[in-house]
Amino acid sequence: MRLLRLGQPGAEKPAVLVDDDHYVDLSDVVHDFDEAFFASGRIAELAALAAGRAAQPIGNQRIGSPIARPHQILCIGLNYADHAAETNQKVPVEPILFTKSPNTIQGPNDDVLVPRLSQKMDWEVELGVVIGKRCSYLADEAAALDAIAGYTVVNDLSEREWQVERQGQWSKGKSAPTFNPAGPWLVTPDEIDDVLALGMYLDVDGVRRQTGSTATMVFTPAFLVHYLSQFLTLEPGDLINTGTPPGVGLGLNPQVFLHGGEVLTLGIDGLGSQRQLVVG
Repeated sequence: MRLLRLGQPGAEKPAVLVDDDHYVDLSDVVHDFDEAFFASGRIAELAALAAGRAAQPIGNQRIGSPIARPHQILCIGLNYADHAAETNQKVPVEPILFTKSPNTIQGPNDDVLVPRLSQKMDWEVELGVVIGKRCSYLADEAAALDAIAGYTVVNDLSEREWQVERQGQWSKGKSAPTFNPAGPWLVTPDEIDDVLALGMYLDVDGVRRQTGSTATMVFTPAFLVHYLSQFLTLEPGDLINTGTPPGVGLGLNPQVFLHGGEVLTLGIDGLGSQRQLVVG
């Protein structure tokens, strides 16, 4: 299944995607795709709930993040060997963990804002992993896979000066407003043949900047969920941003950053695409 939320910010309604242009409204039987929903285990019921209902065109409705604001957004740094190389950093022997403020999450096509005083705003197409159940001290990667509700496209926007040059506190450069577009939908694991064989791309003003594949991830989604559960409790609806392939502005020569007016288009095979106007 592909889950999505439609409507204005703060008033999104949960739905199931029928095809790329049509959906079935579930707002009368599901309050939202939030922590309570994922904790209830009702995701398995959605196909039956949607069956027999009339499909409606998406039209010009706003598509929100496929999940409500999560309890936490956990992010993994340097999780693609080729991205580590372009930034002249070593491939980590253990996952690099940082957090991103949950209020950064927004729809996949909403405008993204250049923060005040920002000079080095950057882009990062990433695979997002959504947690489907509360978990702590998972036994193995099989248990971790069972805890994954689905996958989504994420743009892990960054302010590199604040991230790298301001005492190395990554979260400081990751948590500005609008810095986590997600969606357009959440794809359940049964819809994906191999999550480690998904092509990824990101364009800036029509120029291809990132081309990659989840095949070059250092730590897989299953490994990450199992690993993280050894240090903290993952809650239903939590989002994990799993890292980016090469082609970020920081790694270009000369470096390229966002200052306003640019259009970002990005996507992952089978998970949909995003389009954002950068507003300075």
